[in-house]
Order: sequence, then C-alpha cells, then structure tokens
Amino acid sequence: MEQVDLLTIGAGGGGYPAAFRLAKAGKQAVMVDTKGIMSGNCLEQGCVPSKTIREAIEVYRLAKKREYFGLKGDNIGFDYSKIIEFKDNVQKFRYEQHAKELEEAKKNLKLLKGVASFIDEHIVKITTENGEKIYNAKNIIIASGAEPSILPIDGAEYCITSTDLYILNTKIKTLPKSIAILGAGYIGVETASFFSELGVNVTIIQRSKRILTSMEERFALLLQNLLNPKIKLEFETEIKKVEKSNESSDYKVSYIKDGKLKTINAELVLMGTGRKPVTPEGIEKIGIELDAKGKIKIKNSIQTNIPHIYASGDVNGVQMLFHSAERQSLVCANNIFAGNTPIDYMNFNAVPTTVFTFPKAAYAGILPSKAASMGIDILETSYDFIVDSKAQIYNELNGEIREFFDAKTMKIIGAWVIGIDAELLIGELVTAIQNSLDVHTMASLPNQHPTSSEGIAKAARKLL
Repeated sequence: MEQVDLLTIGAGGGGYPAAFRLAKAGKQAVMVDTKGIMSGNCLEQGCVPSKTIREAIEVYRLAKKREYFGLKGDNIGFDYSKIIEFKDNVQKFRYEQHAKELEEAKKNLKLLKGVASFIDEHIVKITTENGEKIYNAKNIIIASGAEPSILPIDGAEYCITSTDLYILNTKIKTLPKSIAILGAGYIGVETASFFSELGVNVTIIQRSKRILTSMEERFALLLQNLLNPKIKLEFETEIKKVEKSNESSDYKVSYIKDGKLKTINAELVLMGTGRKPVTPEGIEKIGIELDAKGKIKIKNSIQTNIPHIYASGDVNGVQMLFHSAERQSLVCANNIFAGNTPIDYMNFNAVPTTVFTFPKAAYAGILPSKAASMGIDILETSYDFIVDSKAQIYNELNGEIREFFDAKTMKIIGAWVIGIDAELLIGELVTAIQNSLDVHTMASLPNQHPTSSEGIAKAARKLL
C-alpha cells in the first residue's frame, strides 16, 4: 500500500490544478483517470473540440460576408472533413502540451490509467491493465466528471451524443443533410447553431416551451429570437421513440405535440438531453452524501460531508464548466494545505457561462429571477450593440450588454451579454461582480475604442 498526500479520481480540470499545486509544494500526488491521459471531458469531447469547430464556421461566415467588407473572391465553401481534421489537430496539440507539463512534474506527481473504487475513507483501489494498486491517501479529490444523459426511450441506441461528434478521431467526418436534436440545452442549441450555418436541415425537439430551461428565461428568449430562423423549433413535446426509417437510411423520431403523434426523418439524431455525474464505486458505502440526481453534495469549500474528501467539477453538478472546475480544484488545494480547515471558498456567482451559438450569449452572477427569489431589489441598465462601433464594423448589430445592480448598494451583482464578443466581455463583467464594483466605478471605466467593451461603462452611465 502506497501512502500519498493527495489522490485525485480524474485528471481533468477538477483534479489536476490541485495535484500540480501540491506537487509543487513537495507533496506526493497521484492522479487516476480512465483515459490514462491528463484531460477532462472538455478536451476529450467538449468545449475545446466543439469551439474549434465553431471558430472554423465563424471564419466561413465572415468569408461569405466578403462583399460587405469590400473584398472579392469566388467559390467560398468548406470541407467538413477538413474542419474535423483541424479540430483533431488542436486536441492533439493540447494533449502533447499536457504530457509535457506532467513530465516536468514527475518527481512528485504521477498519472495512472485505471478505475478507482473506495475501500474506506482513505484507502482507494485502482484497477489497472496490469492489476490492482492500493493507495492510502491523506486527501482525496473526486473529479470523475460527467457523461451524456440518455433518455429512456425506445431506439435510444440509434442516437449519437456530443461525444460521438466531438471526440478525437470521430467517425462522423461527413456533414449530414439533416439532424434531429433531442433537447435544447446548451449542447443541443450550440450544435444546432453550428450545423444550420453549414446548411444542414436542423430540428430541435424540446419538452419545455423554450430553449435553455436551466437559464434565466429573458436571457434564453432573447437568444432564441436571434438564432438562425432556419432552425426548426418543436416545443412542448413528448419524445416517444427513435427507429430506422423504412423509406431511407435515415432515422425517424416520433413525438407527441398538441396531443397528436408527429414524426420527423433525419440522417442523424443527437441525444442532447444534458449530462449526468460519473461517480466512483464505493462512495455510498463510505457515506458520501448524494442528492436525488446522483450529484455529490458539497459545501462552498468544495468539501463533501467527509472533510478530507472533496468533489470538484462536473461530478458535483453545480456548474459543469471547465473553468469553474479549475477554480474549484484550487479551492481544494488551498483547503488541503490548511489541514482541511476551510480558508478558501468557491464563489459560484463569479463564474461566467457562455453559450457558443451564433450569436454567442454569456451571463454571470445574480440575474433577475434569482434576485427576486432572494428578495433583492435590482436596477438594470443596458447597451444595445446597434450603436456600438465594433458591432457596426462587423455588421453584427443584434444583441446587448445588460447589467444588474443591487438597488440598495448600487453594486453590480449580475450581467449578461448577447452578441459580438460575448465570451470576452463577460470576463470583465465577472471581475466587476467578484469585486462588488459600484455603478460609479463601472461608469468610469475607460475601455478601448473602438471595441465592444465600451458598452460596459456606457450601460452603467445610464444610471447616473
């Protein structure tokens, strides 16, 4: 039995920042991952490959607008297989980068390919290709990630998931003529947006009455109204089954809408109904508390109900975002250094979420519906991109920056951005939220001209 200071179950964003931090301080750390490489869901099948594809499509969209910019050119097209090759190369580059980082830290840190299971609160068994290893870990971080959630319907086996689309060396290298997407969460909506820009016939089949039901309704509806109108949206449905079509090689999706059975044929069917945590064997045996959906319960210190066991990233289900997982992992490390007495806490309100559709949309902090539930009176202000210099330069005039201030303190508590540079602008707004900047400070920010960030201060000035 080997003694270590830290064992992480998972080598993605929820695990490796803490492992590297402890190893740098001379502690012995081991990461265990089923993939045997240092990366989480983000690099393997999520944000990196999907956003690589998105940015390739963005270049294509700009090329199609060449006459607007006064440029000339013929035969503007795309090769989807080349886009996939580009995606794969980015993933390979980052895997190599992580391997180098791991090699540089090998004195105090190692990575094992295997499956972890708890024997007791400190002892973990690792099943590898070469047998079993037993570790007695002073501290443990569960960072085992999440996987696609599958609807319990007939024919679910005919559906692909986001993993099939975005994983390294995906078998899907040819663009389908049509796709039916089950679910309108961020994965489904992003994929719909990507494919529709490339001319694919896209239908989203959603149980509720709008997209992005886990997000602020006003925010979601604003984005919904700006999506490519060619995307067919089927709301308030009950999906019944997926089957192979008798007429073609397509698949047929059956669903109930307005009390009637409807069907749609598509070349691909994407199961886009969210993700669920992957938890290691034995956690219930040792008494780690789970919620009704199987997510590990945590405190803001990222500790479970067992102080030396932490649950970081997707596995706790609070925010399934890589950058949130990284920060959570560092909170774990800081609290481990303090002997598992909390000295650092995760501020989940100061984490941006971006939906990488066309256009992009991002938010952070306390938005109106949550503020109302908390009894917080808010003042809100906005800046429309139609008057923005950079938006005019790129002819991306739709969308807005919207800021929310606590009416009593006049400090910013939340914001959203829909439109140009949303994923970048939300970063500055998060910094403002995290530091509780007041409206006067926000209004005095001298942002660069001509950039979309000017709107952050201009929105605040409307309240003065």
